Amino acid sequence: MPDEPLPLETTPEHGDETSLERGLGITQSVALNISNMVGVGPFITIPLMLTAMGGPQAMLAWVVGAGLALCDGLVWSELGAALPGSGGTYHYLREVFGRFSWGRVIPFLFIWQFLISGPLEIASGYIGGLDYVKYALPGLEGTLTRWHVPGGLTLLAALACVALTPLLCGRIRFIGHLAIVMCVGTLLTMLAVIVAGFTHFHPALLRFPPGAFHLNLAWILGLSGALRIAIYDYLGYYNICYLGGEVRQPARTIPRAVIWSVVIVAALYMTMNVCIMAVVPWQEAMHSENIGSLFMERLFGRNVAVVFTGFIIWTAVASVLALTLAYSRIPYAAARVGDFFSSFAKLDARGHYPKVSLLAVSGMTAVFCFLPLQQVIDAAVTVRILVQFVGQIVALHLLRRNRPDQPLPFRMWLYPVPALVALVGWVFMWASSGMGLVFSGLGVIASGAVVFFIWQKVVRPRSPDAA
Repeated sequence: MPDEPLPLETTPEHGDETSLERGLGITQSVALNISNMVGVGPFITIPLMLTAMGGPQAMLAWVVGAGLALCDGLVWSELGAALPGSGGTYHYLREVFGRFSWGRVIPFLFIWQFLISGPLEIASGYIGGLDYVKYALPGLEGTLTRWHVPGGLTLLAALACVALTPLLCGRIRFIGHLAIVMCVGTLLTMLAVIVAGFTHFHPALLRFPPGAFHLNLAWILGLSGALRIAIYDYLGYYNICYLGGEVRQPARTIPRAVIWSVVIVAALYMTMNVCIMAVVPWQEAMHSENIGSLFMERLFGRNVAVVFTGFIIWTAVASVLALTLAYSRIPYAAARVGDFFSSFAKLDARGHYPKVSLLAVSGMTAVFCFLPLQQVIDAAVTVRILVQFVGQIVALHLLRRNRPDQPLPFRMWLYPVPALVALVGWVFMWASSGMGLVFSGLGVIASGAVVFFIWQKVVRPRSPDAA
């Protein structure tokens, strides 16, 4: 059988012989999810979380975030098993809301906001990696300044985005194997921190400051900020859902990949955080720009820390590649069935990848590399909450209520409790994110509604591909 990718236009069935031989299996799916979730995230956000809550009590945000990710992951698992196909949330929203006369705007709004929130999330990996590049090459920033390079290191982040994109212009089987290699490097990096931390553990450094759990408005807002950062680090547990049309036996693979990814990464995150704070005092860690390198330098000296920094950069590359791969499938899946601009439906003749969609996601990512990291993280999480996460929870409820004959190969445990917990968590995060982020998110939705109206009335009727 030729080494061809599973066509994005098809959905592999449970017993389809072709689907059993081609596409992504459980190991590759978990690897893609973990590479997406980890990346450079925890190595850049530990100081931000400590600052948000003022001490090691920020660990609470990791626990709450894991619970929210697992509850929401059950929503993804049920939808992904029942409605497998490329595009993830877009595909689910279209299948459920598209049956209503007004429903076509919902999947369009998702694509519209995702062309912003998705590249923001990817860009955070490039931006966060810069502090570790500066640690390994301390003279680089000054050199770029002397050479009058516009943008300095941020320009390098944008150029790295452009340079890495060709790696995703290949066949899905090669990319699946690449994901495994990248994931192994990511896990080894985290395990190195855990082993080093346990062998140099100082429990006295984990003492909480006075009033660490004094409940008041400031504490709640601090938890909200830390939780938003924790969720940013967990984002990606659903990555395989965007590639549902390229997965073997999706009814079994998708739920297992989602749930195992959350469990594995949550355990690694919490253990790694405790190990770091038991070596580097949290008062010092909260001001560090490269906590992973500082941790290794404190234990083994700068030379070892520089080598370890290379592995951290490796995890960043693994994450941005996994994200870009999955997110490029979303506009493509919509355009292929006439729900988005038709140019996004073009496949490369040789590599069979969605070239316009891939270039659009990579291009927006490169632009967002010039924004501040905290702003990118906050916006990446908040902008997508209403249409994507809340929208999916509503979609699952409508699927169960309005389509009782719909096969559900995977059913959420204790339904609807996990879905309601996820809904409360997302609404809390959105409402407490600050007026600036709330209005920005609403502005993205409003602009998408205007573009949808223009597209439906002017652009789409003139297109030869209009359905």
